[in-house]
Amino acid sequence: MADTMLHEVTDGLATITLNRPDAMNSLNTEIKEALREALQQAAADSAVRAVLLTGRGRAFCVGQDLKEHIGTLAEARESGGGNSMDTVRRHYNPITEAIAGMPKPVVAAVNGVAAGAGAGFAFAADYRIAAATATFTTSFAGVALTADSGVSWTLPRLIGHGRAADLLLFPRTVDAHEALDLGMVNRVVPADELAAEAEAVARKLAGGPTLAYAALKESMAYGTTHTLVETLAKEDELQTRAGASEDHAIAVEAFVRKEKPRFTGR
Repeated sequence: MADTMLHEVTDGLATITLNRPDAMNSLNTEIKEALREALQQAAADSAVRAVLLTGRGRAFCVGQDLKEHIGTLAEARESGGGNSMDTVRRHYNPITEAIAGMPKPVVAAVNGVAAGAGAGFAFAADYRIAAATATFTTSFAGVALTADSGVSWTLPRLIGHGRAADLLLFPRTVDAHEALDLGMVNRVVPADELAAEAEAVARKLAGGPTLAYAALKESMAYGTTHTLVETLAKEDELQTRAGASEDHAIAVEAFVRKEKPRFTGR
């Protein structure tokens, strides 16, 4: 794995850390490809039961590396028709799909500034814990761009259409406590407690009923775009699958015995 990305798997938890602190973890081609590969690998690895995504330094991720992007724009102009934004298709889309779509929970530990695509990656996670010093900025319109990295889908679902439209049309910095009030994040903790708190949450999920978590992710995503009747049918399908799992049998037996279940992820 490239030095711009730290990737470690221990006891079912994959910890993926953006590692360009001097550049506030801005997204150049190298780090985007490393992040895409790390997430796809975690999604496919049966030994991984939860993912913790964070950044090193004072930023979670400030989005696109604009220094690199200036060169990309110049190349597109010189070629007379090149696509200066093909990174959306090649990088941002598969990264967001991997976070939101993998059949295991993803925790984002937002340690600092999260802007543009960086905010989008955090919004795509299943659970967000922010340091009290963290901030969020939907900066797309400020550089004459539309939303990417799934923000037009995730943000309205987190905070409502009206609030999302306000933040997208009039970009501004949202501090951690306002983000909590709006519903952008699930929890805010002191900055010096973030790493331990986020790891504890992620490890609890890694030790939980993985197949049930996967079904919960699938049913919630399905329910946002389908009718109640269709969603009830999907719940029936997924519950049938969950009810046949080893973890469900373990949980029922542990409940009867008044013991704590030890899930296997199967």
